[in-house]
Amino acid sequence: MIEKYLPRTEFSSYEDFKQHYTVNIPEHFNFAHDVVDEWAALDPGKKALVWINDRLERRDFTFSDLSLASNRAANWFKELGVRKGDSVLLILKQRPEVWVCLLALHKIGAVAIPATFQLTEKDIIYRCEAAKVRMIVIADDPEIIRHVGLARKELSGVEHFVLVSDEPAEGFEDFRAEVPARSPVFERDGSIRTSDTMLIYFSSGTTGMPKMVRHDFSYPLGHIVTAKYWQQVEDGGLHLTVSDSGWAKFGWGKIYGQWLCGAVVAAHDTEKFVPETLLKVMETLKLTTFCAPPTIYRFLIKEDLSRYDLSSIKHCAIAGEPLNPEVFYRFREATGLEVREGFGQSETSVLIANFPWFPVKPGSTGKPSPLYDLDIVDENGQSCEDGIVGTIMVRGTDRYSPCGLFKGYRDAPELNAKAFANNMYSTGDTAWRDSDGYYWFVGRNDDVIKCSGYRIGPFEVESALLTHPSVLECAITAAPDPVRGQVVKATVVLARGFEPSEALKKELQNHVKKVTAPYKYPRILEFVDELPKTVSGKIRRVEIRSRDEEK
Repeated sequence: MIEKYLPRTEFSSYEDFKQHYTVNIPEHFNFAHDVVDEWAALDPGKKALVWINDRLERRDFTFSDLSLASNRAANWFKELGVRKGDSVLLILKQRPEVWVCLLALHKIGAVAIPATFQLTEKDIIYRCEAAKVRMIVIADDPEIIRHVGLARKELSGVEHFVLVSDEPAEGFEDFRAEVPARSPVFERDGSIRTSDTMLIYFSSGTTGMPKMVRHDFSYPLGHIVTAKYWQQVEDGGLHLTVSDSGWAKFGWGKIYGQWLCGAVVAAHDTEKFVPETLLKVMETLKLTTFCAPPTIYRFLIKEDLSRYDLSSIKHCAIAGEPLNPEVFYRFREATGLEVREGFGQSETSVLIANFPWFPVKPGSTGKPSPLYDLDIVDENGQSCEDGIVGTIMVRGTDRYSPCGLFKGYRDAPELNAKAFANNMYSTGDTAWRDSDGYYWFVGRNDDVIKCSGYRIGPFEVESALLTHPSVLECAITAAPDPVRGQVVKATVVLARGFEPSEALKKELQNHVKKVTAPYKYPRILEFVDELPKTVSGKIRRVEIRSRDEEK
């Protein structure tokens, strides 16, 4: 399938890949028609999706199944009044219908807005008002139903509330009853252009209120690099990315690039993350490739991985936050697999990754994707020399729009002016580059700690702490200090079998002094039961800083 869009698919080296990788973008590309319907026509029995729950109950779907089901859903949505450009909020966890609904909305030309099941009443109201949502489709989860019900009185613009369930519920239209009765034929709308808005992600809000990240219909083509050359999915191979359907990571790992490459997507529809359950699912499915955020790997390496047969897995990837070297080494020791880190945002496809042509340097996020002209830039807009920390920028945005880069924040001219300044897109993330061209992530601009003239990135201190067996998770932040301006603070979640104590606090501080430069050690160390996180699982250091400032 990807041969239709790539003049070349094989490359002899990273340099060849970086220089010669290009994507042909049709004027009327529509992923639902041009990929899913096309696979269904070419190979009606080709498997697309494997759904599995915590009880290991399983359902398989072909591209033909999804093509027909999305046609029926598109016809029903149109009967309900959904038209090209209308916004539809999806809170569907990992029910099979999330794939059906996304494809149906793409076929109509409506704007899909994936949302996590962890949203509360105020989150739902905020998103619906900001995006002018006309319809909400939700899974049969009591908490989702409750929060949508609480929000409903404030949602005057939402015309339809749809429930995906085997049991009807008062006040909701019944997806599973209505969709099968519709025609399996859907006529393609030739007016939908690649430049039209296809998708809006609400950013995870690590530093403030979520922003509306707008992607057009070219976005799936940007994820060919993500899937084929970083995650290394295979045609017919089974790929699992651990992600709720409401996260941008879902678009990265559970639909677009994977299906363009002909891979089978695995959906683990779980009620709660339990490491042992995930490992049983991985073993049962006989995965080919696997991708998960760092939090997942940190829990996995605390388990006895020798109890599980993971021998079918050929490649592992990680994204969401930087990969601490200790996690890399522990996972490789247990499985023989090297975890290849990638970096990007809700606003992009994979920007930087450990591609297959060069060795992994544990702790480095790799080298730039060929889609983007990346640079590390100082506060004056000048390129930083190797070894100097600066902001990761996409250059040349006045000349071209890279396939995979978002098309701006919706209804936010001030944010767009700030993000796209001086012909560059600023990621807001800092890093440095070594002499071999590898990028080393430091942190969000707001997360860098300025202590007695030193600039300290949270990631390096977190990595040092995670080499101690007592530390399961940690967050490094700046705490106000009258003498030094700021000092390093560690907020630590302990592993099983360890209890907070002054002695352990001192031991961890001394441990950091030995593992990294002594001035970086945490002068303040707090033990907690859990870290504050965004709905996508990223640590909210801004929340820890705010609490400390209030104190």
